Amino acid sequence: MTTPHQSPSPSPIGRRQLLRGTAAGVALAAPLLSAGPALAGPARPGRPAPGFIRGGRPSLSHGVQSGDVTTRSGLLWSRADRPARLVAEISADPSFRHARTLRGPVVGPGSDFTGKIPMRGLPSGEELFYRVRAVDLDDPRRTSAWETGRLRTLADGRGHRRGKDIRFLWSGDVAGQGWGVNPELGGFRAVDAMRARNADFYLSSGDNIYADGPVEAQVTLPDGRVWKNLVIEEKTKVAETLDEYRAAYKYNLLAENWRAFLAETPVIAQWDDHEVTNNWYPGEVLVGDDRYTEQRVDVLVPRAKQAFHEYLPISAASPDPDGRVYRVMHLGPSLDLFVLDMRTHKDPNTDGLETEGDGGVLGVRQTEWLLRELARSTATWKVIAADLPIGIVVADGETGQEGLANGDPGAPLGREIDIAKVLTGLKRLGIRNHVWLTADVHYTAAHHYSPDRAAYQDFDPFWEFVSGPLNAGSFPHGPLDDTFGPSREFVASPPNANASPLEGFQYFGEVEIDGETEVLTVTLRDVEGAAIYRQEIEPARR
Repeated sequence: MTTPHQSPSPSPIGRRQLLRGTAAGVALAAPLLSAGPALAGPARPGRPAPGFIRGGRPSLSHGVQSGDVTTRSGLLWSRADRPARLVAEISADPSFRHARTLRGPVVGPGSDFTGKIPMRGLPSGEELFYRVRAVDLDDPRRTSAWETGRLRTLADGRGHRRGKDIRFLWSGDVAGQGWGVNPELGGFRAVDAMRARNADFYLSSGDNIYADGPVEAQVTLPDGRVWKNLVIEEKTKVAETLDEYRAAYKYNLLAENWRAFLAETPVIAQWDDHEVTNNWYPGEVLVGDDRYTEQRVDVLVPRAKQAFHEYLPISAASPDPDGRVYRVMHLGPSLDLFVLDMRTHKDPNTDGLETEGDGGVLGVRQTEWLLRELARSTATWKVIAADLPIGIVVADGETGQEGLANGDPGAPLGREIDIAKVLTGLKRLGIRNHVWLTADVHYTAAHHYSPDRAAYQDFDPFWEFVSGPLNAGSFPHGPLDDTFGPSREFVASPPNANASPLEGFQYFGEVEIDGETEVLTVTLRDVEGAAIYRQEIEPARR
């Protein structure tokens, strides 16, 4: 937004035989082998680990997370303060009496001491408890304390698991526009309300960090109140080096309630612009932005992408050979979630009035993949997670367009041509039950699109829901472009630009799918978790 070592795979197993001998869950039957000297620790949060010194126990420096959890698989994540092996236990019993052990990777400086532990063969539709620790590479008796969490797998629809409801949340935009980790609020104000919803998972719709968003110790609001930020050295400037991008993720994990939320709520993450810098596109040079000593975006992106993959529990599920971050998550008979990457292939932010499409938001390969996977999907609902809204006009400077819409209400032009291909493809494939979710614009809204109101009419009606920011500046709502006939059914936004989280204009969305009727309900919630808008959508049956 403008400012703004595998072993053979097993067959599925039961609740009381959790993860026995899976590819990721090999029991620790022998002492771990030494892989080099240990380091002193622990590292201070947001700081690199110290130099090589023997002695002491390792520690986990930034909590635990789970991610990309489906009906029978997922990932665990953590970070040690020195070279160590990550080890996890997972059980259906919170006392871990029936735990199975997962022998994770050795982590070191190459990944900034972060590591992921794959889980396969999980029981479907179950609440599970996990804990992770770091094991010294010289002496396996020296370990960190356990860090605990929990997760729920989605029901696969078999046998007694039919009829399971689904509830997930989405939002985006974390620690943006100078509103960082506020210790007086436990970290991020909206997160306590999100934790209270006890969701199956959280869809992070981009801007997981603000790499281009320095923070100051305090900011005085127009009404005289003072917003207080935790500050680390790396967050006093824009991120340019790999370590600075890593530090932006470590900074967010200083928020106590955010760490707690991530420990108990699996995340499915996509990325957008602020993981690198505001409104970026490939080939861009940040001319005139003297905050950057490295102004070539194509140099910054690989550093940002490495940190993104190191610090978020993302599986290697993307089929793209060029590193775009899109994938489909099969979440049971009621839901397939299509996570798009509208950033990596994005063309320059022109006026958006080009008369020929060039694939400048998804690219040809991703577009073909999306339509192919939608055609293969047998799930009742196809939820499309887009990192840019379809019909909101988002300007970039005086003449450029950052979003998909261009402000011209006529036939599709520019990036609209590429989206028209997707919408028409959905119609021709006979896919009616598709809902689009996004964040990006720092307010919340419900839009209904219909060919009856549109300049371009070769598509079926559908809904798009917008929510956010989770903890960033909020902005007044923008105009809609009539090309695809959007109707603004609801909007909540501040009257002034860059409203702080103390002013209350922070939002998240909730999607619920009834396990019996498969009615999909979208609820938009405010910073305290109150429902401010609700829309029920009946599934169309073929």
